[in-house]
Amino acid sequence: MRPSLPLVFASPHSGRFYPEEFRRASRLDERALRRSEDAYVDELIGAAPDAGAPVILAEYARAYLDLNREAFELDPIMFDGPLPDHVNSASERVAAGLGTIPRVVASGMAIYRRPLPFGEAERRIARIYTPYHQALTGLMVETTRRFGWAALIDCHSMPSAVARDRSRRGRMLGGRLSRGDVVDVVIGDRFGRSCAGRLTDFIESALQEMGYRTARNHPYAGGYCAQHYGRPCDGWHAVQLEINRAVYMDEISLQKTAGFAKLKSDLGRLIQSLDLVDLGTPTSLAAE
Repeated sequence: MRPSLPLVFASPHSGRFYPEEFRRASRLDERALRRSEDAYVDELIGAAPDAGAPVILAEYARAYLDLNREAFELDPIMFDGPLPDHVNSASERVAAGLGTIPRVVASGMAIYRRPLPFGEAERRIARIYTPYHQALTGLMVETTRRFGWAALIDCHSMPSAVARDRSRRGRMLGGRLSRGDVVDVVIGDRFGRSCAGRLTDFIESALQEMGYRTARNHPYAGGYCAQHYGRPCDGWHAVQLEINRAVYMDEISLQKTAGFAKLKSDLGRLIQSLDLVDLGTPTSLAAE
């Protein structure tokens, strides 16, 4: 595919491969493990290649390895010995049990029967995490070389309970919300630090015109990928999209609903329309 848009789409949490040795080590069945999965997000952005934008997708499940984290963001209580000094064990994500090797699934249930050796974390990071980010960096570099700038659209999904409850909290905290209590899509740009405002504004307006209720940066402002790849002054932009799962799937059965086809079509229209956004050169972005 020859790219015709300065965009890179990613779905780091939609992987559906659960290695057999991981299943044996887990206390949970597959349905419980899949509660951390951004189910079908890879399919929802399937229009991107036809529109001229590359897509990078996770193969391994998020419960096995989280690609939207630092390389060594690990919880010490998960391991059977001390961790090296280069490990970040003090982040809020680690405290929540959701580090690079998650301790719990999204519902809070512990994953493992017993502690892991640190070598297992090193193996997963070397085999899966590092190649993913090398590939994503390569796509951003190539896109920038071709167009002068690049924007990562990092795509995720969120439980409907979070979309409902935290949307109210976002309003209390002064977050930018559209009408209603339930949010359909949260647009995260690290409070304006990870991308030019024109891109965030365009995405938000397009979604609202299609009838979706949006929030900006509450409850999700953007994770590691938005932070790491969002460097507007260098011509790299990153936006995180969090889609309410209730819009397109049954969260209990994990089956697609009738809303899936409409959402996929609408996201296809959004992707096509992004060719109207021109973020210019890095020098012009510094003043934005």
